[in-house]
Amino acid sequence: MFTQKSTGVKTVLKILAASVLCIALCFFSACDESASFDVVIVGSGGAGLSAAVAAREAGASVLVLEKMPFAGGNTNYATGGLNASETSVQKAKGIADTNEQFYNDTMKGGKNVNRPELVRTLTEESAKTVDWLISHEMDLSDVGRLAGATNNRAHRPAGGAKVGPHFVQVMLAAAEKAGAKIHYNAKVTGLIEKDGKPAGVVVTSEGKTAKINAKAVVIASGGFGANPAIITSYKKELEGFGTTNHPGATGDAFEWVKPFNVGIVDMEQIQTHPTVVPVKNIMITEAVRGNGAVMVNRDGKRFEQELATRDVMSKAILAQTGKTAFLLFDQGVRESLKAIEGYAKQGLLTEGASLAELAGKLNVPADVLEAEIKRYNSFADAKKDADFGRADMPRKIESAPFYAVEVGPAVHHTMGGLAINNKAEVLTADGTVVPGLFAAGEVTGGVHGANRLGGNAMADIAVYGKIAGTNAAVYAKSK
Repeated sequence: MFTQKSTGVKTVLKILAASVLCIALCFFSACDESASFDVVIVGSGGAGLSAAVAAREAGASVLVLEKMPFAGGNTNYATGGLNASETSVQKAKGIADTNEQFYNDTMKGGKNVNRPELVRTLTEESAKTVDWLISHEMDLSDVGRLAGATNNRAHRPAGGAKVGPHFVQVMLAAAEKAGAKIHYNAKVTGLIEKDGKPAGVVVTSEGKTAKINAKAVVIASGGFGANPAIITSYKKELEGFGTTNHPGATGDAFEWVKPFNVGIVDMEQIQTHPTVVPVKNIMITEAVRGNGAVMVNRDGKRFEQELATRDVMSKAILAQTGKTAFLLFDQGVRESLKAIEGYAKQGLLTEGASLAELAGKLNVPADVLEAEIKRYNSFADAKKDADFGRADMPRKIESAPFYAVEVGPAVHHTMGGLAINNKAEVLTADGTVVPGLFAAGEVTGGVHGANRLGGNAMADIAVYGKIAGTNAAVYAKSK
């Protein structure tokens, strides 16, 4: 059955505490009908917060409505990094990367189902977006590699710390400092229609319903990964899968946009993440593999190259006995990535002073596991994986103690959603623009195609969140 992770992230708790102090806005009292903003943004995840900052910087009055009691949505769980190419950070580190290679990796990862113009904008705007985030005091100083990437381009805080909670903390502070109004426990139930255009939203909060007028609306309400009914309506084979999504990722927006004949694309493209702790539904970031971990089955054998795309790795794990596998690494990998310390504190790591001891705890043949790791280390020395063709092997697995985490696939990202163009304008089913309606983040479709690469969701919410906020403000100010 679908279950949810607890939001045991310190940043989230700080944000929740801050939200308690939020003063209820006047439009939930006597002045319901007169409340009006240039731009109303639905959702306070990474895309919504980016849009809020950008819209305020463009001179618009901004209201952000969030149905949960805290900001961040799924962005709170993002760990691995934010993909970007030709960045100032990469150049300072001597990392050779190009927008064209980023584009090619993204299209290949998405099996060319992606809309090319959306991917072009994602990649070509990524470097300036990183600089914009850094200008708001975001730490993106560490750069690593995630599955499907041919270069190191996953930007994250120093030491490989979790990128998502940091992103939310920084952009929430930036939005508030810029003067955006943010209201929590505010559930949008529909869009106001006037002359065939959206003119605001209907929202329920604190037991009251209000109509909030707006010249432009930005939908940044996230995907539908926590809605098993929608999931299984498009992919019956995912019935019973767990999910890494927060409880608010229920796809509400698809009902709101029906009066505007909005195009819906790629809804059947639903991604599972291969390294999720069973039952607990805690995702282990792809960066652990990127920093050198390997995957072994219950026979103690590798079965796929560890940086294969998420769909490939998920399928490979499900083909193993027990439909799970073990993510295995050493102290060297642990020390290379701060995110692992969080998993240790959660009690997710099985530890052995030697490979043989670890094998005993995992109930896998010690002699086979030792031979397999010895073989892998020889590949790392030779810089050639003769068994599976792994291209990047940053370190050998040789420094005790050794660690393992049992993992398997769970529903992670929904690539389908509202049709948009590269200006973040929402499109109708026949491809025309819905005036005044914008969208960004996981609620949209077309950016990631049939499979999202790790690190590209953070790129998506930042790049298209910024574009949506800026263009919504420009539209509103023209009215």
